[in-house]
Amino acid sequence: MTETATRPEERYWKALTEVMDPEFPVSVVDMGLIYDIKANEGTVDIKMTYTASSCACMEWIESDIENRILEEDDVQSVNINVVWEPAWTVDRLSDKAKEQLKHWGVSTK
Repeated sequence: MTETATRPEERYWKALTEVMDPEFPVSVVDMGLIYDIKANEGTVDIKMTYTASSCACMEWIESDIENRILEEDDVQSVNINVVWEPAWTVDRLSDKAKEQLKHWGVSTK
């Protein structure tokens, strides 16, 4: 068996690098919005957060996440659990995201 065959979660993390934050051209993974992914018999459970509780794009992001994961052959359903603890901070940004945001004129310290 290959590593991806034994760990479908790794494929789902990779798939979510294709889902962009609507406000910035940065993936939800690189933004640090995805906290955990678990798979069990065709169901994928995703634990995530947002940069702010008043994020206007919540429905779009969740829809994009669900639609992308459902493209995977072994997935029948997706459950998204939005959590606020631990709170999102800029420390969750990947190095790639920091560079992308700098390029777009957004300070990342």
